[in-house]
Order: sequence, then C-alpha cells, then structure tokens
Amino acid sequence: MNATEAYRQVAVTTQSKGRLIVMLYDGAIKFLKLAVNELEAGNYAAKGQYINRAHDIINELNAVLDMEAGGEIAQNLRSLYLFMNRRLSQANAKRDPQMIREVITLIDELNQGWKTITG
Repeated sequence: MNATEAYRQVAVTTQSKGRLIVMLYDGAIKFLKLAVNELEAGNYAAKGQYINRAHDIINELNAVLDMEAGGEIAQNLRSLYLFMNRRLSQANAKRDPQMIREVITLIDELNQGWKTITG
C-alpha cells in the first residue's frame, strides 16, 4: 500500500458518521457528473461504469440505514435511494443525461443538509 492510500484509509476510518455520509454523497455526485460527461461524449461504456459506481454508493447508504432508530426519516431515505437507483437504471438504458442530472440534484440536496448538520 502506498502512502496516499494509507492516508486515505486513515482519513476514512477516523471520520464521524455524518462526515462519512457527506463523503459518500460527494463521491456519488462526482461519479454522476462524470457519467453525464461521458454520455455526452458518446463514451457509453465509461458512462455505465460511473453510473455503477454511483449505484454502489447509493446501495451502501441504503444498506446502513437504521430502520428502527431512524423511523420515518429512514423510511423516506430508503424510498428516495430506491427511486434514485431506478432512475439511474432508466438513464443508463435510455442514455438520458437529464435523468442523471435529476439524481444529482436530489443527492446534492441531501448532501447540503448533511453538510449543515456536520458543520
């Protein structure tokens, strides 16, 4: 493992849960913006790879929801994450950058809320 990767692992393992969520949202937004760029450039394989990375992040966010402690908020987030993944699957199949942008907007709104909470 090189020094950069070691630093990255330490940085991730020492972050608060809220900050980790912000990092995941940031990553999903980054991958989806790259997917739009690749789609508009006609690079469909790369577009699919970036959408899959965003899918993975959204799936992880969904998997760690505490449905008991989170109550209605967790249920609403789960519904939103499932909607995002369906929308991204449609965008991937239809090659529709606007659908991807819609998901970026949703994630960005959630991200801004978490950034406010975590300071």
